[in-house]
Amino acid sequence: MSISQVIFIITLIITVGVFLFSIYRLAQFFKLTKKYPIGNWGKRISLVLKIALGQTKIFRFPFAGFLHAIVFWGFLVIIFGSIEMVIDGVFGIHKSLKVLGVFYDIIMGFGDIFAFLIAIAILIFIARRISHKVKRFDGQEMTPKAHKDAFLALSLIFLLMFSLLGMNSMEAILNPENSYPVSNLIAHILPICPCKAEGLYTFFWWTHIELIFIFANILPYSKHFHIFMSIPNVFLSRIEPLGKLNTMESITKELQLMMNPETAYEPQENTEPVRFGIKDCEDVTWKTYMDSLTCTQCGRCTSVCPAAQTGRKLSPRKLMMDLRARMNEKAPYLIKNKNYSDGKSYLNDYISLEELWACTLCNACAQECPVNIYHPQIIIDLRRYLVLEEGKAQGGLQAIFANIENNGAPWQYSPTERLNWINE
Repeated sequence: MSISQVIFIITLIITVGVFLFSIYRLAQFFKLTKKYPIGNWGKRISLVLKIALGQTKIFRFPFAGFLHAIVFWGFLVIIFGSIEMVIDGVFGIHKSLKVLGVFYDIIMGFGDIFAFLIAIAILIFIARRISHKVKRFDGQEMTPKAHKDAFLALSLIFLLMFSLLGMNSMEAILNPENSYPVSNLIAHILPICPCKAEGLYTFFWWTHIELIFIFANILPYSKHFHIFMSIPNVFLSRIEPLGKLNTMESITKELQLMMNPETAYEPQENTEPVRFGIKDCEDVTWKTYMDSLTCTQCGRCTSVCPAAQTGRKLSPRKLMMDLRARMNEKAPYLIKNKNYSDGKSYLNDYISLEELWACTLCNACAQECPVNIYHPQIIIDLRRYLVLEEGKAQGGLQAIFANIENNGAPWQYSPTERLNWINE
């Protein structure tokens, strides 16, 4: 075994170890959340094909959408070459998957083209962020840290493509019988002799694989974690009509008990009292937490939100970013002590009542989200907590609740006068 193999294997073990620790940490966070039923697998597969792989929602912004689709599809192709690099590094061989013949040449050829296109797309994205000042990239939740996160990820992706093209170009100089259409052109332009190309190939090879390792371990702590999460999130996305409200299991049981009082004497499961709605991060379902990890912070949700557009203090993107931040803040302590409290909560300390009641539940944010995040669920469950646990509701709603309690309907008429409007 060569020294380079030993170094590569040690680097790979460290990379995989750190990545698995990050995934284990997130798995512990997921354990704190509530259950969420999943079914209808056939429809979910069609959603993945249409929305995730087809990028259909992305194309609603044609120019940026096309560039993003190029990056996404390119990554799907280029990952094939990355797998080959890992195999080569472990076993100390060169181009191990070349045994696949024509298929290998086609994949590598497309990977080379996509590497060039992705590099161009990333440069346009960076220039656009600097010069264009796209409105949806700003907002109260978009802190300097969030902007730096975006630039860091874009820079790393560009360096990944630059090093890949550099590696392919050196391979083109060393081996004229290759399958790299773009790198062949670059190789003809570069004044580099084969004697120097071998050393440069090794340099670019190590640079590219190390960037992959670094990028993979930055992603779980970055908004670009959606690179891993978007396809699973689309698969697990809500498939009911957006306007349909899910009932609360605990309330359903209470109503069934009221309708059938004799069941109160039947043996009951020894369950702990449950909280109605959401007050803090541990009250959300695992799917809602997954939504927060998948959020790309693109701002498309906020850009179509009627409340945000009319100047009210609401941003659907902030709901997701705040949930992720609150979970990172509290979950490490909750894992050690399930009764831990820091005196703060997602409601009030992160999401204000003004934001909460500004939402019209029009579902425009969920309709627009390119990765099928369902933002209204948080709003609904936060409101459920306020009303059912704290008895707090807006003035108009309080009157409706009182009418339902007294008259059996939202209107201020007695049950016997409810149909009098027919005679008018």
